[in-house]
Amino acid sequence: MYQPDEQNQLDLRLFRIWHKATKALHDNIRKDMESYGVSQEHFMILELLYSKGPQPIQKISEKFSIPSGSITYVIDKLEKKGYVRREPSATDRRGSNVKLTEEGQALFDEIFPKHAAVISRHLNVIEKADKEQLIVLLKKVGLHAEAISLKGEK
Repeated sequence: MYQPDEQNQLDLRLFRIWHKATKALHDNIRKDMESYGVSQEHFMILELLYSKGPQPIQKISEKFSIPSGSITYVIDKLEKKGYVRREPSATDRRGSNVKLTEEGQALFDEIFPKHAAVISRHLNVIEKADKEQLIVLLKKVGLHAEAISLKGEK
């Protein structure tokens, strides 16, 4: 039977608590997104366009790890709903940018402040200084995990 040392016990406890908290937060935020009649995947793409402006399809695909064959389907569905449109890229004749339509802009003007408030309501239990420290720590863990992944380590 595996007997973790003190450091392993602490790491395992941290991971379990972190995982459970992340799952609860993620589930609640996903429900909020879906309450607006928009899937989580569509919501994330619309939010990117809302906050960052028009984006190349390839960049959206990479940012959300949506395979290139699937991203076309996802953008097609958003176009059919009237939320986005494709525009030819000024820098790449083969590519196109995805942009919010007036309808997509109006939708997010209405729902995004509500969504941001839901996120804040979930995180208001943490003081500002603790949030800033947590951001630094989570970034550190994420960058370290990416570095391990790039090296092919387990």
